[in-house]
Amino acid sequence: MKMSGIIGMAALALATPAIAREPAIHPAVTTDPAPDAANPARMDAFVIPSGEGAMNAVMYVAAGSGVHPTLLLLHGFPGNEQNLDLAQAARRAGWNVLTLHYRGSWGSPGIFSFTNAAEDAFNALLFLEEASTVAKYRIDTSAIVVAGHSMGGFMAAEAAAAEPRVAGLFLIDPWDPAQTVASLATPQGETGWKAEVAGDLPPLAGASYESLTAEIKGDGQKFDLGRKLVGYGRRPLTIIGADRGIGAMARKVGADAQSANPNTRLMVWPTDHSFSDKRIALADALVRFLAGVAPTLR
Repeated sequence: MKMSGIIGMAALALATPAIAREPAIHPAVTTDPAPDAANPARMDAFVIPSGEGAMNAVMYVAAGSGVHPTLLLLHGFPGNEQNLDLAQAARRAGWNVLTLHYRGSWGSPGIFSFTNAAEDAFNALLFLEEASTVAKYRIDTSAIVVAGHSMGGFMAAEAAAAEPRVAGLFLIDPWDPAQTVASLATPQGETGWKAEVAGDLPPLAGASYESLTAEIKGDGQKFDLGRKLVGYGRRPLTIIGADRGIGAMARKVGADAQSANPNTRLMVWPTDHSFSDKRIALADALVRFLAGVAPTLR
């Protein structure tokens, strides 16, 4: 090739603007922000009344002045994996994050039941919309998102479907009680459910295998995650299942959701129910979803 050709190609390369690419991992997942001395990040612990009991709760308060989008993050059954790494990542991205223990779980006063947990999730959402809470934590009520893992995914979907002001819903290997009920028709399904409940009862007050099973068998419409997601409608929704967890449930309810909202994003990853080897990827997916809801914080 002639020297003039080489020089011309080099000049063209220099003249072509670089294509901006998002980092492989969102910076909020891997990098602490600069401290804000005037409005530092902090944690507040408190109790939210609910029914005959209360929820022990923690607010991860985002740094910075002005209003903040806010995430309600719900754990599963019984909540051994609390996903607090996700709370920290979301806060680094500029979000307040409310976490809690349902009535009757992990020392929260009251009796645990699936019905109570659903009421608790909705009461937590109402708490975020109260004027005093909004003022104290500078909450942007137009940007409240609900996320939930496993049983918390069902509770998140029920709360979000019932509150049209929720701006987004993020489900992590969500549990569908209706599919569990269907599995009880087989000996294998019943044995598996008994083992699941037996292992999860110790941190729960007032619950038993019989009481919990009667709840989900007694009201098929209420405990149907696919129905809840259809009712949620066309708002932003991401579902991430785990193929070594209950990803088959995620696929089923994801298809239900897509029937009402074609923009539903469904993924099933090769990991276990706790996303034990996908924590960074999960935090990245959540933060990017939140950025889509509140794009000024990207």
